[in-house]
Amino acid sequence: MTTNKILIRGARVLGGEPQDVLIDGGTIAAVTDAIEPGEASVVEAAGKILLPGLVDLHTHLREPGREDSETVLTGTRAAAVGGFTAVHAMANTFPVADTAGVVEQVWRLGRESGYCDVQPVGAVTVGLEGKQLAELGAMHDSAAGVRVFSDDGKCVDDAVIMRRALEYVKAFDGVIAQHAQEPRLTEGAQMNEGVVSAELGLGGWPAVAEESIIARDVLLAAHVGSRVHICHLSTAGSVEIVRWAKSKGWDVTAEVTPHHLLLTDELVRSYNPVYKVNPPLRTETDVMALREALADGTIDCVATDHAPHPHEDKDCEWGAAAMGMVGLETALSVVQETMIETGLLDWAGVADRMSFRPARIGRLDGHGRPVSAGEPANLTLVDPAYRGAVDPAGFASRSRNTPYEGRELPGRVTHTFLRGRATVVDGNLA
Repeated sequence: MTTNKILIRGARVLGGEPQDVLIDGGTIAAVTDAIEPGEASVVEAAGKILLPGLVDLHTHLREPGREDSETVLTGTRAAAVGGFTAVHAMANTFPVADTAGVVEQVWRLGRESGYCDVQPVGAVTVGLEGKQLAELGAMHDSAAGVRVFSDDGKCVDDAVIMRRALEYVKAFDGVIAQHAQEPRLTEGAQMNEGVVSAELGLGGWPAVAEESIIARDVLLAAHVGSRVHICHLSTAGSVEIVRWAKSKGWDVTAEVTPHHLLLTDELVRSYNPVYKVNPPLRTETDVMALREALADGTIDCVATDHAPHPHEDKDCEWGAAAMGMVGLETALSVVQETMIETGLLDWAGVADRMSFRPARIGRLDGHGRPVSAGEPANLTLVDPAYRGAVDPAGFASRSRNTPYEGRELPGRVTHTFLRGRATVVDGNLA
């Protein structure tokens, strides 16, 4: 895109009737029929869907400390390819993002990359050790303006620490994002506890280990009048607890990952470590419950839990393999397959679950905004008719640990715009 003006011609905005969208500088100038291009560069978008830029509440960018897995630059490139204009970078880096200095470093690296906005997530406790609250106020007051705090990768299992964190963040409308995993119930766990784990002889990760923490934390959030967000919810029982909490009017939100919407623990029979993830892949019953909960709004949003690992951490025996999957570049395709093509959501619903709501939970200004005149031009153009096999060799991410290699998925992001500047053009990084 060589000019400050870009005309997206004939796109179906949020899946509706075709319209022209004119971008002027960093702003949407007009959304109407038959705009004359004038000096604007033209993107022909007939048959394509135009969405607000996607927002991910749960991304692991690994920098600082594990640049062999990912960097802020490579991770934000992967995000742009996946249609994301903003990501929340989790705190389990080395050093841990538990001080103002570290979160500012990550935030500045995001600004330098230029492919998408990076909003650091601050640790809840010092070193993710669950013993002492981190510098929550200092991280919020830093240049990064942290509003989301999580020890993701570890659970804040001490109820007193969790209560104090919830009370603390009330002062600046922050939110605690909990990795719900009772550690004593998951010692030695390798996969979902159930029929498959029993047959394979692998240590089981029971659903109650997630559900018991969620039940405790929604009660704590209600008690102190604070906000709690449930990371990567994965069981049918967890859905019911969140649904109950919301029926009480409590300020509880939840996310689901694309892989928990599609994959089941039956895949572990292959012993392929690419399917090893935390929380683990669950049963078909859980998958169907998660889809229904995302459709009815019990689960607020889709978050990738993009967890890159170097080749050697996955190309090994199951028991020694790291947990996690990359997901930024395939997320929208998985959502199209599981939610659009099943009739559970329309494209406006996808915009709500992958842009509007996550931006609202993270209190991100300028993202998750309507596709209308006067709004920031953070946009994603999708070709829903595309079908193709996933080839990790072409990923922008530094890591390749995808569970979808060789699998045909629908849809492809053709263009991504960050404040009017193209970061992806015709499916390739700009």
